[in-house]
Amino acid sequence: MKRVIVLDKLAPEGLQLLEQTDGVEFDVRIGLKGDELREALAEYDGAICRSGVKITPESLEGNRRLKAIVRAGVGTDNIDKPAATRRGIVVMNTPTGNTLSTAEHAFALMMALSRNIAPAHQSLVEGKWNRSAYMGAQLADKTLGIVGLGRIGQEVAKRALAFQMRVIGYDPFFSAEQASRLGVEYVETVAEMLPRVDYLTVHTPLTPETRNLIDVAELDQLKPGARLINCARGGIYNEGALVQGLESKKLAGVALDVFETEPCTDSPLFRLPGALCTPHLGASTEEAQTHVAIEAVELLVNFLAKGEIRHAVNTAAIDPKVLDSLRGYLNVAYRLGLLLAQWHPGGATVCNLEYRGEVTKKDTRLVTSAFCAGLLERALDEEANIVNAQVLLRERGIELVEQSHSDMGAFSSSVRAEIASDSQTCAASGTLFGTEMPRLVRLGEHRLEAYLDGNLLIFLHDDIPGIIGVVGTILGQHHVNIAQMAVGRAGGDPGGPSLGVLNLDSVPPAEAIEEVLKQPSIHRVNVIELPAAGAGPSWLRG
Repeated sequence: MKRVIVLDKLAPEGLQLLEQTDGVEFDVRIGLKGDELREALAEYDGAICRSGVKITPESLEGNRRLKAIVRAGVGTDNIDKPAATRRGIVVMNTPTGNTLSTAEHAFALMMALSRNIAPAHQSLVEGKWNRSAYMGAQLADKTLGIVGLGRIGQEVAKRALAFQMRVIGYDPFFSAEQASRLGVEYVETVAEMLPRVDYLTVHTPLTPETRNLIDVAELDQLKPGARLINCARGGIYNEGALVQGLESKKLAGVALDVFETEPCTDSPLFRLPGALCTPHLGASTEEAQTHVAIEAVELLVNFLAKGEIRHAVNTAAIDPKVLDSLRGYLNVAYRLGLLLAQWHPGGATVCNLEYRGEVTKKDTRLVTSAFCAGLLERALDEEANIVNAQVLLRERGIELVEQSHSDMGAFSSSVRAEIASDSQTCAASGTLFGTEMPRLVRLGEHRLEAYLDGNLLIFLHDDIPGIIGVVGTILGQHHVNIAQMAVGRAGGDPGGPSLGVLNLDSVPPAEAIEEVLKQPSIHRVNVIELPAAGAGPSWLRG
């Protein structure tokens, strides 16, 4: 008999399914923490939780029984996944159950903004009847911009099209062809979208790229009277900038379901006309809670009964011996994916992976999956690993091509990754020094040898004397230390276009980047954030 513990409130349908499952007994024990939680987890084979309980390394200390934890929902920040992995505990989530409810809430906020529903209702509560004060706007024939065309973004697009809206979309890993099939016009940058939209909604995770995606500078690019909606993650819109936009009348409305700090019970936005705020209700429907509860129970029961692993966020259903033999190459490919995701300006139709030398004798399909996991890591709300990453990439309409060449070339083994869109192509090549030292050996046409770990400052520059010193001086003035340096020329002759890669001990401030870009011989600067040496996702570390 398998024993299951339910650690948070779960929809009755989920509990009923547990009751009806042969070979499983369960207990509901809510509000556990500290030693009480640790002792309880040691008595069960599986656990189901939501966001209320915090499963820390201490919660799992000494645990020899627990085999799986399932989060009834998407986010797994409340579960220490590395600690679970070290104990051999699979962590799974339910990424699809909240999709429709969140999409509907975003659309409900957009409609409520357009028709001034909240303030009009409040005026009646106050005994007033003032129809002219709440003149609204219709959605038909307006342009909706969607940042993030994953499951939720696509559902929002479907509803907007049904309301006869024009829909334009941006997603760093979504093809124009796939967008066209949805009836969405694809754009390659958010900046291209901003001047055109009447409404803007975001459906992305919060990453360094998406934090403050809309700030004061972006408000200037929006047309007067635009309305902004966020049911994704607090921090994607700068809340201070939203206040400015409403006070200046540049924005006609702002609707937020999420906030930079939650719970949020006091904000200047709450008191401003044109603002509509709800307390993180996107997934708060009976249907969503039912769906995630049933899915969570099914995932756990199937794992305990048959060993089936689906929607795992910390592990892969791969032979550990195979993983060990490939770990170095998986690390190279994963880091190349992370690098290209930050170097490539956005938009993709094809990803090409080319293997050369000794690595071709191994299972390169797993290496390709590791690249895809790195490429998607900062773009998706759900967690990508070497089990699901290829599927997630193809779901977004991106073709994946793999080639192998047994000849070694300049290195005993190398991996070349290329992302192609309609407008441009970006490529990078990496290799493995020893058994665990990934190196970048080519970026675009530039040959070099750079460490693939930590904080990278990559800049395109003219090959002239003193340029590296100028960059180093600027970084030094901002107290940023350079740990390693590499320079590569596009061709063999001096004086042409070159590329510099600096490994830094810390991320340089925006002011430092601005000063570097002011140099006439420097044409592009990117800060690339990679895991430190020896670090990485739990499925890679083993």
